[in-house]
Amino acid sequence: MPERMREVTAFLAEVLAPRAPLTVIVDGGDHGAAAAFAARLAAAFPPSARAWTVDAVLGLSGPAGGRIDSALNALEPAADRVIVYLRSGPPGRRGEGERRAQVVIDHYDPEWPVIRHVHPRLADPERWYLTESRAFFGVRAAGWDAKFGDDLPAYARAVETAGPSLGDLAIDVGCGTGRALPALAAAVGPAGRVLGFDLTPAMLDAARAAGRHGCAGLVLADARRLPLPDAVAGVVFAAGLVHHLPNPAAGLTELARVTRPGGRLMIFHPSGRAALAARHGHTLRPDEPLNEDNLGAQLAATGWRLVRYEDPEDHFLALAVRC
Repeated sequence: MPERMREVTAFLAEVLAPRAPLTVIVDGGDHGAAAAFAARLAAAFPPSARAWTVDAVLGLSGPAGGRIDSALNALEPAADRVIVYLRSGPPGRRGEGERRAQVVIDHYDPEWPVIRHVHPRLADPERWYLTESRAFFGVRAAGWDAKFGDDLPAYARAVETAGPSLGDLAIDVGCGTGRALPALAAAVGPAGRVLGFDLTPAMLDAARAAGRHGCAGLVLADARRLPLPDAVAGVVFAAGLVHHLPNPAAGLTELARVTRPGGRLMIFHPSGRAALAARHGHTLRPDEPLNEDNLGAQLAATGWRLVRYEDPEDHFLALAVRC
């Protein structure tokens, strides 16, 4: 069994074993992959637990009502049942089955599964978020700029909208390969300073390979626990960060802690929410964290005031000011 598969199944078995008796249902767009994953997960349980049901349910996923959806629409989660959903195949194959699952796993590469969601009643995010985020982004880091290099002008425009001042400390949290760093450095000038934080070493390696360490300091750090004193940053740039955090409110609180009063937070993505959701086979729902009403309320509760919100097809940005 590949080591990554062993890590994922061992963690799930560790989390689920104390919840006996339990039925674990593995669902996904590809039944063969679901059956193989179910067998590996069952083998990871201790012998005393293997009498439980751990199985892929034949026929749960498939065409429904003229579109690809999951028959889990008719199978509600129960106290003695955990649904594990495997993302695989074309993004459009996802449906309500994923939304109702307590565990979601990226399974596009069967030898490199990555946990993307675990319901907090099953496991505190501290037990899986760091390891799985690094597993997800680490294998993508070397090719990130080649895949998304056309986004650089959009990053520069977002930095301009954020309005860093000469002499500011500007920080890019979740900087990835550092695509915003040159624009931030140009905006704050030689009297200012730019720091890029990311929790994936391979992303920072890619930023160095692109030469972006020449205009910014690169720091390995978790966005939820930044190694900075209080109230030091004039601008915080956060591209593709907030919706990846297991607790967006806690992340926004940490960003507020390190930002001086009157400082600005730019939450950005080079695609609009609807376009990004369609790319991943989703439709927008009113309970998503970047919905304007939800985000505005979370910002207000964590020390920010939303002053600008844009969500056309070609970008998303929300600009907030530290109270």
